[in-house]
Amino acid sequence: MKRCLFAILALVTLSAPALAASTSIFTLRPDDAKAAYVNDFGAKGDGKADDSAALQAAINKVATTRLGGTVFLPSGRYRISRTIFVWDAVRLIGYGKTRPVIVLGDNTQGFQTGVANMVQFSGSGPSALQPGARRAAVPPLGAVPANDAVGDAHSGTFYSSMINIDMEIGQGNPAAIGVRFHVAQHGYLRSMNFEIGSGLAGITQVGNVGLDLHFHGGRYGILTEKTSPAWQYSLIDSSFDGQREAAIREHEAGLTVIRTSFRNTPTAIDIDEGYYDQLWVQDSRFENISSAALVISIETNHQNEIGFTRNVFKNVPTFARFRDSGKTIEGKGAAYRVKDFTYGLILGGQGEMGKMGTVYEAESIASWPAPLPPAIRALPASKDWVNVQTLGVKGDGQTDDTAALQKAVDTHRVLYFPSGFYILSDTIRLKPDTALIGLHPGQVQFDVPNNSPAFAGIGTPKGLIEAPKGGTNIVSGIGVFTMGANPRAVGVMWMAGENSLLDDLQIMGGGGTYLTPDVAKRIEGGDPNWARNDHWGHQYPSIWVKDGGGGSFLSVWSPGWNAQAGFYVTNTKTPGHVYELSNEHHLFTEIKLDRVENWEFLAPQTEEESASSPDAVSFEIKDSRNILIANYHAYRVTRSHQSFPAAVRLYHSGDLQFRNVHINAESGYSVCDSKGCGTFLRVGRYAYENAIQDITNGIETREHEFARLDIGAASKAPPTETAPAVTAGRIEKVVDGFHSISGAAVDAKGKIYFVDRWQQRIFGWAKNEGLTIERDNPLDPLNLAIDKAGNIIVQSQAGADSTVYAFKPGSMPDEITVLKPVAAGPHPGAIFTVPGNYWINGEFRDQLDPRTYRFKTLAELFAEDVTAPRTQHYVSPDGSLVLPAVRVWPQAANEVYPGSDYTGWRWSNNLSAWGFLTAQAGQRVFLSNASEDVTYGATVKPDGSLGDLKPFAMRGGESVATDSKGNVFVANGQVFVYDPSGKQIGRIDVPERPMQLVFGGPDRKTLYVLSHHTLYAVRMQQPG
Repeated sequence: MKRCLFAILALVTLSAPALAASTSIFTLRPDDAKAAYVNDFGAKGDGKADDSAALQAAINKVATTRLGGTVFLPSGRYRISRTIFVWDAVRLIGYGKTRPVIVLGDNTQGFQTGVANMVQFSGSGPSALQPGARRAAVPPLGAVPANDAVGDAHSGTFYSSMINIDMEIGQGNPAAIGVRFHVAQHGYLRSMNFEIGSGLAGITQVGNVGLDLHFHGGRYGILTEKTSPAWQYSLIDSSFDGQREAAIREHEAGLTVIRTSFRNTPTAIDIDEGYYDQLWVQDSRFENISSAALVISIETNHQNEIGFTRNVFKNVPTFARFRDSGKTIEGKGAAYRVKDFTYGLILGGQGEMGKMGTVYEAESIASWPAPLPPAIRALPASKDWVNVQTLGVKGDGQTDDTAALQKAVDTHRVLYFPSGFYILSDTIRLKPDTALIGLHPGQVQFDVPNNSPAFAGIGTPKGLIEAPKGGTNIVSGIGVFTMGANPRAVGVMWMAGENSLLDDLQIMGGGGTYLTPDVAKRIEGGDPNWARNDHWGHQYPSIWVKDGGGGSFLSVWSPGWNAQAGFYVTNTKTPGHVYELSNEHHLFTEIKLDRVENWEFLAPQTEEESASSPDAVSFEIKDSRNILIANYHAYRVTRSHQSFPAAVRLYHSGDLQFRNVHINAESGYSVCDSKGCGTFLRVGRYAYENAIQDITNGIETREHEFARLDIGAASKAPPTETAPAVTAGRIEKVVDGFHSISGAAVDAKGKIYFVDRWQQRIFGWAKNEGLTIERDNPLDPLNLAIDKAGNIIVQSQAGADSTVYAFKPGSMPDEITVLKPVAAGPHPGAIFTVPGNYWINGEFRDQLDPRTYRFKTLAELFAEDVTAPRTQHYVSPDGSLVLPAVRVWPQAANEVYPGSDYTGWRWSNNLSAWGFLTAQAGQRVFLSNASEDVTYGATVKPDGSLGDLKPFAMRGGESVATDSKGNVFVANGQVFVYDPSGKQIGRIDVPERPMQLVFGGPDRKTLYVLSHHTLYAVRMQQPG
């Protein structure tokens, strides 16, 4: 009966006319001399004329530089017949009594098969539409007509947004999608209705933030893979109604859902077959869901991190269904509340390794509760806005606007800022109800010249924008730049209360800082090198919430490396709600709490750069209580040259809830060259060593991926739980003092050789010799292998396609043999090298089959890569060892985007591995795909590729080794030991995070364990 009901509902949805026009959030025309208005480009907005060309022309007009711009659409119905491309840093904003609607008419040609996007955000520019434009690196699916010169939006696409515009798909367009939105920071879809009707989805390839979005009908509301920067997507105050298959179908999106409703659909959230996600759902509502509110895939995988809290359900018999096993978690009656749900790796306490588990606390409820108010308060009505440029505030990038702006604040409640660079030299003090409204934080900047007297010298911190205690202030859509030589400056000093809002705010000075030459000269103050590293970390924090401050903080990006921290909260018990905070590149600390209570951080993301923040802690929590951190990403870039002890450091803090923690150091890179186009996933060697260090109690939590950890107020002692491996002796420190060692190999006598990457040194160690320096040539050595004659084969990162060379231990430093790749051929009796660990999942390239709408699974993508035939080999000088050559991607240069690869950074599976395994053709090896968190068994084929892949253990870490009995050792926070059947039989606990495992010693019974800084050894019963 339910299936019939939903079939009828689907038919009604398909044939229903568009709903009444939506209420606009901007009823009046915002005046902005630098913006484009589509009616100036011939757009009719009558729903009949084809407005495609006019819309595209207006967008092209403002996209002439990386500064981008704003395009305004008045109320109307804008029919399109092809894909509209929105370029980097361009915002489309609607205004008028009703929202403008972009309409796809019935049976529009090109929207019937595959994937077809109405609006597609791109990191390219208008030149991509010119005849003869070069092919994009990896052309995305969905352009109508097809156009391979237009690239996708990507991790460097900032500010691009669509606000207060509805989308409508007419009948007969089953492939249509409203918006492809693969953008990064300050990407915003806000206040939009999607009348999907016959279409495929409202949004695909999500990015950053969706707020106040409402999806009606369609096959899906959202259909997506992970975001382009591979961090979280937050969806807030939104709704889904009447989707034919699922409201959201996704994987790896870091989906963070706040106060959103799901109604009248078979499935609310469907995680794709063969994938996991880091999913957090809070304060949301589910009604009339016939199949399951949630579908979980690859349920044994540790990277499933799923949490629900304070959600209500009505007529939802099945809360969750596990795709692979068919098991279900049933609801609690006709109406119920899920107070707490966790599925994934659960840590019993600090310092423990996790176990897969489920927490499910639900209760039936007698009555259906009223909806909660929106998480994010509305902006003031546009009728109340006062344009600051009518009050004598220039925004011309030259005039000091401080006095004029302070006067405007003193005399008006709501101030609107057209595009401009507003030069300020002293604090702007807000009144308790002041609202500052910009519509593009890259185009509306508050800029402080270097060496401004008010912010110079030694003294107490001083805010540029200061919100008073208890205020209800709003600051939205503005960029703040305090330059590099203003040591007392704090970009935003916030003491406003719980009902305040800091939204769409950009701290300039790092990523996304775009200036005109004239403005740059004006604010440099005679110092054109404001970004030089001797200024880094010399300012107070960029955003400082203090002394009872709180409120909501949404889509804030704080990457200014001149500040000591990006987001700092002190001395407050006023609740704070932080959504999609992107905090990056600071010298010492990204997010810091000091004497803070009652705060939640939902989808916070931090990133550490190799130059500006190698020694930064992501989260520092001191003397704080009652803190929730959920869907947290702590990322260190792949080009980092060192690790750091922990992402989170705790000092005298408790009552902390960590949910869905993701500590990583890998990403992707899309390129084209003469060999074709593709996306390469690279492993980052230098993630944080630990997720959490409790400094007060001396406890380290090693797990990088987990779903749940509660730290109680009384937690004062390390856990007593241990799991020693049954085959292990006592672990001993051999030698320490290194910067970052890996790439180890063992010779015929059992001597171990390894690389310190930062020093570019190759060391050796044997018990009878001690530590030896074998080579210190500046040749970027990474990984080693040793042939039967004792030659050391070195995989180097140097050279256009990387370099492989050989030398004899004990020879002079200038005695090296460079090996050239040769055509693959038979090598009877030779040993092949194989990377011991991989990171492969097809990131940043569409994996959706447009014929079947099925995604390739993670396992399929891994198999495609490692089983592909190897066509070239490096052969050792004695012919006994073969290193298959693999394609190498450079960081900066390729044939589509030519340029000097000045960084010297290149990636391939050989370069990214912690070390090599060796085996003859036909032998079985064990290796890790860390992207899946799975250890595989595989057979080496005669060309050096792999075959017969079979999952072995649901832990896939940095390194894998095996002994002669068939036991398998996996380094993943500690060393996990499995018997030949894949059953865990023990664990070896190591004082530091183990990075590589190699058997050596004269009898091969010594398991060497390499951490970043130390070589350890443990005697085993069986040889390797």
